[in-house]
Amino acid sequence: MDIDFSEDEIRRYSRHILLQQVGGTGQAKLKAARVLVIGAGGLGSPLALYLAAAGVGTIGLVDDDHVEISNLQRQIAHTTDRIGVPKALSAARAAHDINPGVVIEPHQFRLGPDNALDLIGRYDLVCDGTDNFGTRFLIADACALAKRTLVSAAVLRFDGQLSVFKPHEGGPCYRCLYPEPPPDGVVPTCSEAGVLGAVTGVMGTLQATEVLKEILGIGDSLSGRLLVWDALATRFRTIKLRPDPHCALCGPNATIKDLSAHADTAAPACAI
Repeated sequence: MDIDFSEDEIRRYSRHILLQQVGGTGQAKLKAARVLVIGAGGLGSPLALYLAAAGVGTIGLVDDDHVEISNLQRQIAHTTDRIGVPKALSAARAAHDINPGVVIEPHQFRLGPDNALDLIGRYDLVCDGTDNFGTRFLIADACALAKRTLVSAAVLRFDGQLSVFKPHEGGPCYRCLYPEPPPDGVVPTCSEAGVLGAVTGVMGTLQATEVLKEILGIGDSLSGRLLVWDALATRFRTIKLRPDPHCALCGPNATIKDLSAHADTAAPACAI
């Protein structure tokens, strides 16, 4: 990959370039990459900041919400003086402050079936940091249909989970794990049940690590595995996932061919 770096960039990314698994070639891959982060909240904040710091060339940020004081306990891309500012703009500013050499594309609108495929199709890889099952399934379906890798994380109270979904490469999709959204009210959101702020930081950082691994093509992908973290017990465990032959999204007799089932899902990103 023929991408030139300035002297400032070589100094900025020197600790990456020293890594045998990254080097100049890997840093060029990062610079050429386009990553979409959906939800500029507790997960999206550390995720976007680390992607910018790593030199990911173009980062899209989707969030139609505004910064509130209750966000600041965990959403570290935002500051007290930016209360009331659109989250997409606030997070874009924080990422730009870390690395003005990358392109940050804020998207201040609701993700829905009318725009999800077009937006996701503009990026190489998608990250889900939302706190709303309707939006999560919309993102998962759109990524599978657009053949885009999805790095999905979730947190609640003191627990987190993370996986990578690549059904276009033969791995399981999100619906292989969760075939349908749970009924309304069964699983509480963070705004209803609470979350320890630092837990979102750990999971968002792990999410960023998996994104960088996917771009660089190094290490063992989390595709086909679900990482589960119990913060109170300080315990990680990994659960194997397999493609579901009866999956409505990626199975041989899939019935989900478009996003029409999400006609009523034009919901805000609802970042954690």
